[in-house]
Amino acid sequence: MAVWQERAELLFKEEGLEKLKNSNVLIVGLGGVGSFAAEFIARAGVGKMTIVDGDTVDITNINRQLPALHSTVGQNKVDLVGDRLMDINPELQLTRINEFLSPERTHEIVTTDFDYVLDCIDSVTPKVNLIIAAKRKKVKVISNMGAGGKFLASKVQVKDISKTDVCPLAKNIRKRLKQEKISKGIKAVFSTEAPDETSVKLTDGKNYKKSFYGTNSWMPALFGLHSAETVIQYLLKKENN
Repeated sequence: MAVWQERAELLFKEEGLEKLKNSNVLIVGLGGVGSFAAEFIARAGVGKMTIVDGDTVDITNINRQLPALHSTVGQNKVDLVGDRLMDINPELQLTRINEFLSPERTHEIVTTDFDYVLDCIDSVTPKVNLIIAAKRKKVKVISNMGAGGKFLASKVQVKDISKTDVCPLAKNIRKRLKQEKISKGIKAVFSTEAPDETSVKLTDGKNYKKSFYGTNSWMPALFGLHSAETVIQYLLKKENN
């Protein structure tokens, strides 16, 4: 055990820390949700991670994304988050992929080497592609639904995607997955709070994203926290890890 893990060992015990050290997690999307999820997972002691994002920090990211500062505008998120994770755990086996994933590349990257996949993507088509890839390869996956346009931390839940409601993004994802004959077996982080429709802004459609909601500083981080907690709990309970 490294000295920095002293508090974690008291809670997870030596066996738990060893399970986490031997675990391998894939995180796709390093925005407001994924950047926090990656940090929580690294601080928990997971020993091997792959992080994926082709984006750079925009000044509008500063209100909600962990790597976004005035000093980091224009820099690659995968580099900023990756450097931060290595500073947390210098022994972390980290793979950085600076890409927006095509469907083909998604199916190439998702392999049975991973114990869990975290979908932290904020656009529908790449999100669906990642879920399909994980399901077809029988890799555990948790998908984050819409954190935008919402205020209430108490409304955030983790359930099977078949049991999600209220969230427009979840409804869209369920519909798309149904076309692929996938209706359940995917953990989803979502909110039962209806989004504020007055906060929607249309985009130019780049990277499969046609619009977005206004977002506060805490909801994306909370989604990332729920994702990380779900993954860590699973890894601690997993046998023969």
